Amino acid sequence: MHFSPEIEERLARLQEKYEAMGQDMVSYLDGLLHADFLTYWDYIHLDTLLSLQNPKTPFPDEEIFIIYHQVTELYFKLVLHECKQITTAQPLTAEFFTTRLKRINQYFEALTQSFGIMVEGMEKDQFLKFRMSLLPASGFQSGQYRMIEIYATDFINLVVSDKREELKKTTIDDQFEYLYWKFGATELSTGKKTLTLKQFEKKYAKTFIDLGKANISQNFNAIYRQFNALSQSTTELENELKQLDINVNVNWPLVHYKSAVRYLNRDPEDIKATGGTNWQKYLPPRFQKRIFYPSLWSEKEVEDWGKGWVEKIVHGS
Repeated sequence: MHFSPEIEERLARLQEKYEAMGQDMVSYLDGLLHADFLTYWDYIHLDTLLSLQNPKTPFPDEEIFIIYHQVTELYFKLVLHECKQITTAQPLTAEFFTTRLKRINQYFEALTQSFGIMVEGMEKDQFLKFRMSLLPASGFQSGQYRMIEIYATDFINLVVSDKREELKKTTIDDQFEYLYWKFGATELSTGKKTLTLKQFEKKYAKTFIDLGKANISQNFNAIYRQFNALSQSTTELENELKQLDINVNVNWPLVHYKSAVRYLNRDPEDIKATGGTNWQKYLPPRFQKRIFYPSLWSEKEVEDWGKGWVEKIVHGS
């Protein structure tokens, strides 16, 4: 049998590869000879993926709810994939940082634009019924989302706004007790932690604290300061960081707010009376003033944080 020069060249390279590892190339070729051809459905484990939707109620729209949240978590995994590339790149360049930030922004923009599936895609009556069967589980308990926040900025910027100055020079362990999202899962009537929050902290508290400590000098804000101090920052890099701030801290909370208004809107006094949480104060960016990169924004922009996007996202104008 005659082999083309291209096949002979590749066989020679394979021989070199396996000899360098002390392996027998013929054995590997035997494996290739007997192996079946790869299929799309096997490669992405399609049957397994499609079997992971297990509604708890008979309401058809619950499956929409499950699938969308699974899709969201897969996008979060993509974001974390980029976060890890940024924080482990050696050496890290402004160009590499910018390119990965663009990917992260694209992921969040795809999520935000698709959130209409949640806002308009389910019947309200069905949602209000099956949602009660899912308590105390909540999208609030997305550990991946909290990890993204920790990668994105200094830990102190995730502390509730009225405690940031006081806790600025404290440890991450101390700051963890005052992270903004904890106050979104505290009972208004008693001030106690909800079961949702207790479950969440039990599973993830150590992970979040350890990640915060590991990223003190390599979260995105710290990296930006290092580039800026060396005059290696670029306008493009700063624009991508600002866009990430908008995507994560304005647009993403506001589409959730719009969904909550549609499905959960009740008077705050009613919520307080039932021991619930006041998401009306927790979700809107103008209350939280959560900003990853405060040095990139003017005082006026910080003061008006979120206002410029409210009409577009919440009211659709």
